[in-house]
Amino acid sequence: MMASSYNAKEEDGPHSGSSTHGGTEAAKNKKPDNTAFKQQRLPAWQPILTAGTVLPAFFVIGLIFIPIGIGLYVTSNNIKEFEIDYTGLELGSPCHDCSTNLTWNSTTPCVCALNFTLEQPFESNVYMYYGLSNFYQNHRRYVKSRDDRQLNGDPTSLMKPSKECEPYRTSAETKEPIAPCGAIANSLFNDTLELYYIEPNGTTTAIHLAKKGIAWWTDKHVKFRNPVNDKENLTELFKGTAKPVNWRKPVYELDPSDPENNGFINEDFIVWMRTAALPTFRKLYRIIHKKPSTTSTLPSGRYTLKVTYNYPVHSFSGRKRMILSTISWMGGKNPFLGIAYITVGSICFFLGVVLLIIHHKYDTRSNSADIPN
Repeated sequence: MMASSYNAKEEDGPHSGSSTHGGTEAAKNKKPDNTAFKQQRLPAWQPILTAGTVLPAFFVIGLIFIPIGIGLYVTSNNIKEFEIDYTGLELGSPCHDCSTNLTWNSTTPCVCALNFTLEQPFESNVYMYYGLSNFYQNHRRYVKSRDDRQLNGDPTSLMKPSKECEPYRTSAETKEPIAPCGAIANSLFNDTLELYYIEPNGTTTAIHLAKKGIAWWTDKHVKFRNPVNDKENLTELFKGTAKPVNWRKPVYELDPSDPENNGFINEDFIVWMRTAALPTFRKLYRIIHKKPSTTSTLPSGRYTLKVTYNYPVHSFSGRKRMILSTISWMGGKNPFLGIAYITVGSICFFLGVVLLIIHHKYDTRSNSADIPN
């Protein structure tokens, strides 16, 4: 066979026929520069995959992933979690009347109570979540319906919110700007959850639920700020603004007893404003801290969940639930990551065994064999 070599320098030389006899200047300009990058002469590593390199790789991946997956799975299973649905759509449910009669325009809150039993005690700090189903916080127009400058305390945006907040930008009645504006703030979750422990002797003890420390530090101290001027009273700061359409009270009354948790820096409001990626989600509501003098944060036994039912979900076929959970170094209860590691590791180990058998059974090549033409 005849081999031919290509030399870009010779072609681009002064004696090239195409460039001196009839070749156009435009044709010459279309040629790539004679560089290592454009002529694809850069050094490259092209590994040759052999049984000696592929088989150890499969076995090493399997031997590493499987123990990691088992550790993650066991850690996830050690997390204690309890969940109760309090939507109340079913007949006979304690919250059935609240669920069927409540609307966004209801002025009187509905109160219901659900009894449940914890079979095992919760020893460490317990995190209380509220969960919603069939609520699409990931809708494009819903996610954009907010004004981050207003939420950061900008006085100009407070009185002139962004147009992205439409149709929740100004009040239809007073024509005043809405604070906070947008669909996300307008749909703020406003159920009130209270937890009571029923002692063996029948007495009821209220469980202290910490309402601070549930939001991200960067959200609390950077992204969300109240307007600042010479007036320290939040009522005066938000004067000239209107509350969101579905809210029962203005933003400066979210927590009047604690100035560090009122207005735009209210942690329940901040947690809600961080939108969820999936239609079924949970958000942190309260923290139950373990007392040094007790062995269990929540002992096993009977409990009562008292719900002030303010948030209607019947219109979008949603469901509401309360979750009690402990956490570990890897977060909340989620066995998916452990299962994924075990699955990938098992597949790699299985493929390594299969390829090893094929290699020993069918590899009849001789090291002295000539390479055929």
